[in-house]
Amino acid sequence: MSQNPQKSPLLPEWKEEDYRQMNEWLQRHRITEVECLIPDLTGIARGKIMPADKFLRKEGLRLPENLFLQTVTGDWVDEKKIEALNPADGDMNLQPDPSTICLVPWAQEPTAQVIHDCLHMDRSAIEISPRNVLRRVLSLYEKEGWGIAIAPELEFYLTKINKDPDYPLAPPVGRSGRPEATGQFYGIDALNEFDPLFEDMYDYCEAQQLDIDALTHEMGPSQMEINFIHGDPLRLADHVYLFKRTMRETAFRHKVYATFMAKPMANLPGSALHLHQSLFDLRSKRNLFADEEGKHTPLFLSFIAGLQTYLPEMMPMIGPNVNSYRRIIPNTAAPINVHWGVDNRTVGLRVPFAEQADMRVENRLPGADANPYLAMAASLGCGYLGIRQGLQPDEPLTDSAYYRDYSLPRSLSEAVALFEDNPVAKELFGEKFVQIYSAVKRTEYEAFFQVISTWEREFLLLNV
Repeated sequence: MSQNPQKSPLLPEWKEEDYRQMNEWLQRHRITEVECLIPDLTGIARGKIMPADKFLRKEGLRLPENLFLQTVTGDWVDEKKIEALNPADGDMNLQPDPSTICLVPWAQEPTAQVIHDCLHMDRSAIEISPRNVLRRVLSLYEKEGWGIAIAPELEFYLTKINKDPDYPLAPPVGRSGRPEATGQFYGIDALNEFDPLFEDMYDYCEAQQLDIDALTHEMGPSQMEINFIHGDPLRLADHVYLFKRTMRETAFRHKVYATFMAKPMANLPGSALHLHQSLFDLRSKRNLFADEEGKHTPLFLSFIAGLQTYLPEMMPMIGPNVNSYRRIIPNTAAPINVHWGVDNRTVGLRVPFAEQADMRVENRLPGADANPYLAMAASLGCGYLGIRQGLQPDEPLTDSAYYRDYSLPRSLSEAVALFEDNPVAKELFGEKFVQIYSAVKRTEYEAFFQVISTWEREFLLLNV
């Protein structure tokens, strides 16, 4: 993998035209306040909120780089355990990405939100920023003259308001006045139960120019899936990131929860972030996954082989939480291994029937709880390795992959153990990122391990 960049690239410096266009946009929409967003390692929105007239100051915004050491619980990683960390806790520059500026449509006052890039003082990319991790992988494809089209499919549940975390989640009450008892797979009437909520969701997404497409009802009670129109990976990762925030806010306003937990309710299907991926030649725009006759190309097969070979070692990036591994069980529409097949929904890597121009592979492993930037980086990085190494996949499955053995980690602890000392991960994503991300995930697992569960009190308290 000698073509992998060893130093973080310099991000392009803002031009006067960027300032002018963003200032015109703020004035045109009469913006009074700007939310300056940074996706952290867990996918939580960090940043600052500031008056619009202060937003475009030339010296820019700054935040401590160690912001990326915060876990999903709000706790912090022990800095002494991280060799790659700067002990001075220095600042990083925040540079707004003009392509991401959009309205916050639910705000009472005219408010904008802008996703920011994170830079060192010499303008090199902060290695542990999720957007920069994805950019690092995308640069590998760009050097080959290849473009990427990606289409995410994101699942989520609507649930009743749950104020007691010890109490199980339950489906919410729709307009009929009754909660959904069983999942109505692709049910139109089940979707219509929450028409007012979804009408607001579409209005909010349109105001932000998010590239969403179809909405469907999934297998679980009040489980939904939103599809995104295929396009550039970085832009689509931004849109998934913003959609999660939008969907949660929309649900709050209708007095329900929207959750992207991988497995929010026992004995029900989990929620995934399926990634449809294809490559095309940047000059001719021809799909590189199928030949003129529509047959799979050697490049396509090597891409799949890379996913099969390396994805199990990158699981913390697509299954980032202790809850993620509860989803990966047989016969619940979630894969348990990395077999592939044509139009086979039991495998981890599904190839839908498609014409030459639309040939793609659907990675069904990531959970809905995954950080979209890191999930895409992991999937595309593994596919790239397969191509560069000329790997060959096994034979496609025509029967159920649930008849085959597990080939994925069964817990976050096991997944981190495979990831944190992995030389391939360090070369793909950078040693500093792998070390810090592993420390964050291990800290989260240790916090979870201290909690005694209801199951333990139920079956062990008086029986052992």
